[in-house]
Amino acid sequence: MYDFAPDPSLAKPERYRQLVAAADALTAGEPDSVANMANVAALLWEFLPDLNWAGFYRMVEGELVLGPFVGRPACIRIPLGKGVCGTAASQGETQLVKDVHAFPGHIACDAASQSELVVPVLRAGTVTAVIDLDSPLTARFDHDDAAGIEALARLLADRI
Repeated sequence: MYDFAPDPSLAKPERYRQLVAAADALTAGEPDSVANMANVAALLWEFLPDLNWAGFYRMVEGELVLGPFVGRPACIRIPLGKGVCGTAASQGETQLVKDVHAFPGHIACDAASQSELVVPVLRAGTVTAVIDLDSPLTARFDHDDAAGIEALARLLADRI
């Protein structure tokens, strides 16, 4: 049994270092991508405060399709270039959105979401998935969060 209980007083860089180490421990040697995404979604929920959604969208035949997550039910399919997730996937770049209502074309799967961080997972330069974090707080995410989730995406590139 795994018990990953982060110390809430940790500075963000250390919290993310521990999150990546926990994800490494859970996914190392496991070939099933769905199982790995499910465990990492649960870790994100445990490690990161002030979230209302944490999970994955997978690239399937040219569009994003809902993967394992923690939170309220979500949009199942997102076209490339649409919303924060579709923009991250089409550009292959992290999207750090302090106010989702100011993001052109934002897709509101959960009306409680106020800010969002989406990081593409790249394998050999190709987007295979995105990690999506939503918060009910405006400006919840910053560059430390982006750097931490980007490190997680690099770890997962060959595991999901």
